[in-house]
Amino acid sequence: MDFELSNEQKMIQKNVRAFMVKEVGPIADQIDSNDEFPFELWKKMGDTGILGMNIAEEYGGCGYGLLTTALTMEQMGRISPAVTLSVGAHMNLCAHNLEKNGNEKQKQRYLPGLCSGDLIGCLGLTEPGAGSDAVGIQTTADQKGDHFILNGSKMFITNAPIADIAIVYAKTEPEKGAKGITAFIVEKESQGFSASKKMGKMGHRGSPTGELVFNNCRVPEENVLGKVNEGIKVMMRGLDVERAIVAAMALGIGEAAIELALKYSKQRHQFGNAICNFQLIKSKLADMYTEIEAAKLMVYRAAVKADQVQEGGKGTEVHKLAAAAVLFTAEAVSRAVDQSLQIHGGYGYTLDFPINRFYRDAKLYEIGAGTSEIRRILIGNELIRRGAGYV
Repeated sequence: MDFELSNEQKMIQKNVRAFMVKEVGPIADQIDSNDEFPFELWKKMGDTGILGMNIAEEYGGCGYGLLTTALTMEQMGRISPAVTLSVGAHMNLCAHNLEKNGNEKQKQRYLPGLCSGDLIGCLGLTEPGAGSDAVGIQTTADQKGDHFILNGSKMFITNAPIADIAIVYAKTEPEKGAKGITAFIVEKESQGFSASKKMGKMGHRGSPTGELVFNNCRVPEENVLGKVNEGIKVMMRGLDVERAIVAAMALGIGEAAIELALKYSKQRHQFGNAICNFQLIKSKLADMYTEIEAAKLMVYRAAVKADQVQEGGKGTEVHKLAAAAVLFTAEAVSRAVDQSLQIHGGYGYTLDFPINRFYRDAKLYEIGAGTSEIRRILIGNELIRRGAGYV
């Protein structure tokens, strides 16, 4: 078993890191404090290949697998979790989802623009009354001739206020439950479609979050993603990939927390000594490093496994692996930023030190893309039904 990354993957890590340090690092705190999306960066990320990292070259992407995509998200998360969140929603929830489930006409129409940065994408699943219970969505889609009429709303949608296209789940036959859900591609200009202004958030400020509203929204039949009433398949494939990539995004925050704690503890002197030499500080640093390194192995394995399977969902190994990766990583990262802020002391509690930003950003990963509680239920259910899978 080789744990070493390929030379190409190492080069991509280095290049993404260099881009983030140069282009995003100097304005990362400003993005957070102003809560403004950095539109000027979006096209640059398209030009560097970041926005199409895991999209086939024939559609304008780079054609890399999910592990390389995870490495990219990890490096981005070390600098600006807000920018990373918007890129992740755009690239994985929208573009990658569309590539895996769309027909050739849909791919040709949307993917080049999503990869170049000419288009911004999002995914609409969560609703005001349906979060972890994804099958409990209330948005409906009634077919009228060659169009579907959508009614309902989606809540807490990353990129909603700025998106040009959205992948949206709606019930075409509500009485069928999970087997009556269909995925649609909805364009910003669609009649009856609107997005709210951005919501105020404690973290990931600068990554706009909002509501998608459908009021007799007309969507052409040709914009069905996958097949009618088979949206749950689209959803499950996408959710397993999402968990692996979200875990990588969180991982970057954990690494940043360690780096900031090391830097500060070497500079801060008390009682005539740098505080990094105090036994309790060493203990905190060691615990942070150990947990984040363990999380890294889980994230990488989940990404590799997700690449190896054609379909995720219940009954597949990646289903519980991806859930376990994001569960462990999210909670390890929350502990890491907490300990890093503690090492910073009073300075960490001010807005002058970047650890406060990572501290606020970290909490999302115990809530978004499925709460920690739901992840535990999912893993437990898979274990009870199919065992741990040990040889």
